[in-house]
Amino acid sequence: MASHPARRSVRAALAATTAAAALVAGPLPHAAADPVPPNASDALKKYNELSTEAEKLNEEHLRAQEDLKAKQGELDQANRDLQQARQAQDALRGEVDLLTEASFEGARFSQLSALLVSDSQQDFLDRMSALGVLAADNAAALDGLGQAVDKADDAQRRATEATAAATKLVDEIAGRKSELDKQVGEAREQYRSLSAADRAALSDLGDTSAIQVPAGTAGKALQFALQQRGKPYVYGSNGPDSWDCSSLMQAAYRFAGVSIPRTTYGQATIGRAVGRNEVKAGDLVIYYSSQSHVAMAIDGIRAVHASTEGVPVKIADIDSIGPVSVIRRVEG
Repeated sequence: MASHPARRSVRAALAATTAAAALVAGPLPHAAADPVPPNASDALKKYNELSTEAEKLNEEHLRAQEDLKAKQGELDQANRDLQQARQAQDALRGEVDLLTEASFEGARFSQLSALLVSDSQQDFLDRMSALGVLAADNAAALDGLGQAVDKADDAQRRATEATAAATKLVDEIAGRKSELDKQVGEAREQYRSLSAADRAALSDLGDTSAIQVPAGTAGKALQFALQQRGKPYVYGSNGPDSWDCSSLMQAAYRFAGVSIPRTTYGQATIGRAVGRNEVKAGDLVIYYSSQSHVAMAIDGIRAVHASTEGVPVKIADIDSIGPVSVIRRVEG
């Protein structure tokens, strides 16, 4: 089946937005998602605010891309259903045409003529049975054709709706991308105003000592996350040389053999919720009311995270990173 122009444009836009995520920001100085110390300079506080907002926009941009992929999946499925329904429709239409023609010929072979040409009572019954079967087959074929037409109409409707929804998302993603670029630009400009002391504070590697992890899936994921300490945060990055907060969590659990969502919003819904006093190694700690940042617990006190562009992947106090929204334990 030829590809529809609207569907081609949706696929092209999907590819473009995926590529754009990697180009949101080239090398960018680091900013911390962690609240800055009370004695921090006004410039550093402002930088923290700008970079935290940029991270939120980055996660929203990624979520919109995931929504677009889902809509593209719905569109592809609707198109497959439509193709199958049309094939069934064509096959049943041919069968109906043959049975209709046969029924028309059979109509001239009435009960009276069947009686006149029959050699015996059994022959007459056989001829009448054949006429009944022909009529029943024709009715069944017509019913099947009607169902095939209904399925084709439904698939066409779903394909049209999915195309419209995907096209709308393409426009929304373009808007989010523009907003994100603006916010990142403001954060970069603010970074350039920082003093050497502020920049040094941001680039501090924190605790790089060896940390023992528990056995099992959570421990394996934590092991991976800890091995990334010192690598930079880049908006939209998926590793292996740089990360954003949610891609680090996804890669860590992928290393442990468990698939989790790409964004903080998706990660805030997986597994099961646990209380702050229940936190264990490997738990995902989601921050802010916007649920736009995530860290992985090392124990009940510390977590490892990619804070936001500027600060390297590092260990921080769980409660210092920001206000906790929800804590999820990944089960796998």
